Amino acid sequence: QVQLVESGGGLVQPGGSLTLSCAASGTIFSINRMGWYRQAPGKQRELVAYISSGDRPNYADSVKGRFTISRDNAKNTVYLQMNSLKPEDTAEYYCNGNIKSPGNFYGVDYWGKGTLVTVSS
Repeated sequence: QVQLVESGGGLVQPGGSLTLSCAASGTIFSINRMGWYRQAPGKQRELVAYISSGDRPNYADSVKGRFTISRDNAKNTVYLQMNSLKPEDTAEYYCNGNIKSPGNFYGVDYWGKGTLVTVSS
């Protein structure tokens, strides 16, 4: 079975930095697009950033210039480096990946269980 597991969340002060990681495990043929989403209490889930299999990134306007998404295909891992964090960035961050596997040859979206990022003084 394929799983995505996030790590790196925690408490950070405004202006600080944090790096999130998401590792995919299981029998994987390949991973297409990978991305990060976030959801604050009472808010809908929103896209933060995503990156194609060819390393082409895309960012939400709210994080552009502050966050950097990257991936390591050899490790089946995607990262989100977050700089200049603001209280508005506080949310549960979820990893997403479209993954091809023996049971899903054409690719299926998988989601991690989330990691909490709290930006507060």
